[in-house]
Amino acid sequence: MDISLRKGFSFGLTSAVITTLGLIVGLGASTHSKFVIVGGIITIAISDAFSDALGIYVSGELDKRKTKKTLWEVTLSTFFAKLVFMFTFIIPFLLLELYPAAAISILWGLLLIGSLIFEIAKEEKITPWKVILKHLIVMIVVLVITFCFGQLTYKVFNYLPR
Repeated sequence: MDISLRKGFSFGLTSAVITTLGLIVGLGASTHSKFVIVGGIITIAISDAFSDALGIYVSGELDKRKTKKTLWEVTLSTFFAKLVFMFTFIIPFLLLELYPAAAISILWGLLLIGSLIFEIAKEEKITPWKVILKHLIVMIVVLVITFCFGQLTYKVFNYLPR
């Protein structure tokens, strides 16, 4: 695969996993609603895929070494990787109850990130497990933070007058 396609794919996949899992964990902790989570995934999949692709494109325009073809390859591969992978997280919520679906989603995200990092580490001829562990720790920290803020949101809004 061309380097620009690989860059866009790896950025899109990583961003899709972390963004979607953060949304699932945060909204799950604050709303306890599959409907809200699925609606959130659909909304963020579309808007964030466009946002990241546009961000990649605009930042790439500043690099005069990139050709228009390369710029479009990285932009479109970011967009489609992000969109496709974000939508895969809806499937468990269509088939399972909230908490098992969230657990399956987290496992799916860990598998996706772990597999991507493993492949990159093999290509770079570095020890994969150290790199995988580092990336998974970052991902887990993001999930813990979004869970805590989701819980905080739930508690704050339950004490506000309606």
